[in-house]
Amino acid sequence: MSLMLSGCLVKTAANVVTAPVRAAGKAVDLATTSQSEADEARGREIRRREERLGKLEREYRELSEDCENGDRQACEEAREVYAEIQELLPTVPVEPR
Repeated sequence: MSLMLSGCLVKTAANVVTAPVRAAGKAVDLATTSQSEADEARGREIRRREERLGKLEREYRELSEDCENGDRQACEEAREVYAEIQELLPTVPVEPR
């Protein structure tokens, strides 16, 4: 009986000693997951902006052609699209060449 009791005490003591280490490890896992999720969300947002920029650039080219052919409405729309492109450009990272 005393041997079983001392075994229980040793196991309890070991659990008490290792508990802070296990808790710290879990906190690191949670922090790492949060950073990973934040990176993924940032990547999705950047891709969304890049897609929007591509769409605006195509629209601007089409409107510019129409403007050059004398369509005054297209000229006005091209100016508006160009302004939106200028607002969006600083938020899209440039890839090194």
